[in-house]
Amino acid sequence: MNVQFETCAAQHGQSIGIATLDAEKSLNALSMPMIEALSAQLDKWADDPTIACVILRGNGPKAFCAGGDVVQLVQQCREHPGEVPPLARRFFEDEYRLDYRIHTYPKPLICWAHGHVLGGGMGLMQGAGIRIVTPGSRLGMPEVNIGLYPDVGGSWFLARLPGKLGLFLGLTASTINARDALDLNLADRVLLDTQQDDLIAGLSQLNWHDNPQAQLHSLLKALEDEARPSLPEAQWLPRRERIDALLDQSDVAHCWQALTALQNDEDALIARAAKTLAAGSPLTAHLVWEQIKRARHLSLAEVFRMEYAMSLNCCRHPEFPEGVRARLIDKDQKPHWHWPDVSNIASGVIDAHFQPVWDGPHPLADL
Repeated sequence: MNVQFETCAAQHGQSIGIATLDAEKSLNALSMPMIEALSAQLDKWADDPTIACVILRGNGPKAFCAGGDVVQLVQQCREHPGEVPPLARRFFEDEYRLDYRIHTYPKPLICWAHGHVLGGGMGLMQGAGIRIVTPGSRLGMPEVNIGLYPDVGGSWFLARLPGKLGLFLGLTASTINARDALDLNLADRVLLDTQQDDLIAGLSQLNWHDNPQAQLHSLLKALEDEARPSLPEAQWLPRRERIDALLDQSDVAHCWQALTALQNDEDALIARAAKTLAAGSPLTAHLVWEQIKRARHLSLAEVFRMEYAMSLNCCRHPEFPEGVRARLIDKDQKPHWHWPDVSNIASGVIDAHFQPVWDGPHPLADL
């Protein structure tokens, strides 16, 4: 089932719930059974008065979670062109319910986000009450590569980054290191990879009946003092002024042109970002522009409802299946985009991605 659950005894009859993503070969990519199991267990722990705190982590040294398991989903998309496969309705509804549950969890929920934290992994991490990175963490939303868009709440957290950085990260799939994550409020603490056992031991020694928030804060602060010197140098805040100027454009087509012109830039990070965008999906670029613009005025629940419509519509259109084919199935790295020109995608195509493809109330109306 690729998710393991255990409890660790704490003081005064309390326990720490530990959920471990256990699909190391796929870098803990989220499958439907994993989502269902995690959702059910989190609900049980939320209702259990003996569970004081929950830790969410991933097995293996390389990744907390490198995204969602989209290959099976796309295989169904290819079998039902122009339609929404039943698996897509279930997968995205259950995944977004899980992400929303984590955002609104009633107990301290600590996410240990080491290594690669991509796509669906960011959806799990960003809702956690305490988001821990390690010096080697690499966070990102790589959906422009596969013709999807930064979902799992990406509309929410990208729209709240300073300046144009959210738009930039969504367009270019650029990764964020541990220093960046702290700078951009995408993480709360940095700890060393070797400190996970110390954290669990410390949690088990807290008196969860006597001002636990202050005790938890003191524990995390003491552990972090040891890890701070190992942080890498910041990548994105030092470049914010330039990025803001580059993306100060009237529309996404001009942003595309400004960025892709920099593929031979002297700044290696900017050049890499430009090359990624140039090979990415022009449709995704439009969706990123629109989702961030809309999300600024939406609640968290409204964001997930918007993304649900977007995701189902991506399954109906050709870019997502083609991107996954090229990057993850055939691995020829040569997607043949249905809309290859960012300047030649009709506004009606973009608008259609935000329209409902179900009858009756929204499936996420109760969030």
